[in-house]
Amino acid sequence: MREIALKLLIITLGHCLLFTPIISNADNSKLKVMITPNMGSLKIQHNGKTIIIQRNQDPKHRIRDELTLTSRECPPHCVQPISIEGIETIGEIELLEILKRRVEGDRSVLVVDTRPEKFVAQGTIPGSINVNGDLLIEDRGANIFTIEEAYSQFGVSGDVGNWDYSNAKELVLFCFGIWCGQAPKTIKALVTLGYPKEKLKWYRGGIQAWESLGLTTIRAKNKSS
Repeated sequence: MREIALKLLIITLGHCLLFTPIISNADNSKLKVMITPNMGSLKIQHNGKTIIIQRNQDPKHRIRDELTLTSRECPPHCVQPISIEGIETIGEIELLEILKRRVEGDRSVLVVDTRPEKFVAQGTIPGSINVNGDLLIEDRGANIFTIEEAYSQFGVSGDVGNWDYSNAKELVLFCFGIWCGQAPKTIKALVTLGYPKEKLKWYRGGIQAWESLGLTTIRAKNKSS
């Protein structure tokens, strides 16, 4: 019995360590660049690895060169409105709170990078998964098979005309930034398919805003969990 109790204690402690969302105040005290006055960092599990999201501590740090361009040709790189299809638009703090929910074991929420995989490989938000929006956007070649592929990760069952959204996950979608139409088009496609609007959120700033704050990115191929 004592051995069983000890094993259970070890498992419990391991679980607590795995899902500790915020580093301790002692660790926070070492950070000169905090996220908020009360948040220094967030520990995330990404593809089985522990990643610490925090702001870059180097005061001379700069955003990646490819994200500094201001005048991309429009179309397709046009400035996006503040709201898409009437769904909620969120910022970095709200996104971190949603990631924290994932850390704490809430699998009803999902942060989705809608960009093609080649761009995700250059850097994405830890804790997100990659579902290329083209799987859902009709004029990008989406069909019943690609929609089912995406929906299998979103907790949606059924088929065209008979989708079951009762277990659909709450999604936060993003792409490059305020000049990127991939996430907005993906959101519109989801709404057209019948995805509940109350289960959709848009991180409008995208990877450009995330990196402009010096927040941690990870260069890795994403899979759902």
